[in-house]
Amino acid sequence: MATLCKWINSLFRLLFPHRCVVCNNLLTDDEKVLCQSCNLHLPRTDLHLQKDNEVEKLLWGKIDIERATSYFYYTKGSGYRQVLHQLKYEGRKDIAQAMGFMVGQELANDGFFQGIDLIIPIPLHRRKQRSRGYNQSQEIGKGISRATGIRMETTCVARLRNTTSQTNKSTYERWENVSGIFILRHPEQLENQHILLLDDVMTTGATITACADALKSVPGIRISVLTLALAGK
Repeated sequence: MATLCKWINSLFRLLFPHRCVVCNNLLTDDEKVLCQSCNLHLPRTDLHLQKDNEVEKLLWGKIDIERATSYFYYTKGSGYRQVLHQLKYEGRKDIAQAMGFMVGQELANDGFFQGIDLIIPIPLHRRKQRSRGYNQSQEIGKGISRATGIRMETTCVARLRNTTSQTNKSTYERWENVSGIFILRHPEQLENQHILLLDDVMTTGATITACADALKSVPGIRISVLTLALAGK
């Protein structure tokens, strides 16, 4: 049976070859989403190794956090923008989960997840999630959860309004667009928990802050932040 499954998998890859999401070269059996070269040159921030890093500074004075980081730098002209575009708009949940697993493994080795009890991905409005078919941040969270063993919670925070895209908005418009859009449910489940708020991209921190605002009344809650990418570099 194992031999048959391996043969079927090889045939499938022959008919539908897996290609690197950045350079479009064929992937080997050991490569996931990124080829070895593109993975090596992924613009990792390594901000989780820096105290008072630039992600934490984006959130200073807005929310109280334990720690915060983003995995790689994102710029519109970079080939790595395809990672975000395909996982967010082209139905590539496999990219989101694979990148999440990669983030989980690498940051766990440096102790970033130590003491964190729950992963809470930033929720989409039900209309947008129905249209897209999935929540990209939740798919990233699945990968991180698989790599770290930390449970993901998706029912305690909900999005009240289906806001317009943050893309091309000014800083003020971004904050205004997401003000008061999240609601807390089952707060007792989060009491005295250290949660990790998870999103795909950090630009101004407006969405993360709006979500954290909905959580701040929970007794004993502690909040850390992680995004797959950091925009603006």
